Amino acid sequence: MRIASPVGAIELVNEPTYTFGSSDNVRRYPLERALADRSLRSSTHGVLLDGEPAAVVSSSGGASTIHEHSGVVEGGSLDLSVGDSVVCMNLRPLEIKWSVQVDAATCFGIYFDARHHALISHGELEIARLSPDGAILWSRSGADIFSEGFSMLTDHVEAIDFNGQTYWFGYETGLPSDA
Repeated sequence: MRIASPVGAIELVNEPTYTFGSSDNVRRYPLERALADRSLRSSTHGVLLDGEPAAVVSSSGGASTIHEHSGVVEGGSLDLSVGDSVVCMNLRPLEIKWSVQVDAATCFGIYFDARHHALISHGELEIARLSPDGAILWSRSGADIFSEGFSMLTDHVEAIDFNGQTYWFGYETGLPSDA
């Protein structure tokens, strides 16, 4: 996945065989962050900045791979979904600002709605809104996993669960009443 940013071209890559601290990796990243113990890691994603390895992050939970909603750029920061978590990093200087577990299973993707200045995670079990400093402002679940659709609409977030039930989450509180 490629993302344009004010500080350069970002490429997100899967790194399933990456071993932290090893010199035998295909790429060497100057910034490594493991959000879970080695035995619990299910997903590892690399960040390349202008073609150069910049950071690698791993997490636990259900395995995730890189796709079109794995990362979003806001200004000079990258929000990256990996495993059950979201990680926010400054791109210049390169540093991890924060990380937070957003779902008990897997974070399917991360989205940003500029109109509401809302960072929303689409999890397998939970939809959550995050503050700019990584706090979970609200988190909502449904009757089943959110696997059948997800949309950022004008007035609300829409998620559809495995049974076809549709849920609306208002941007401000996560409740349907503000949608």
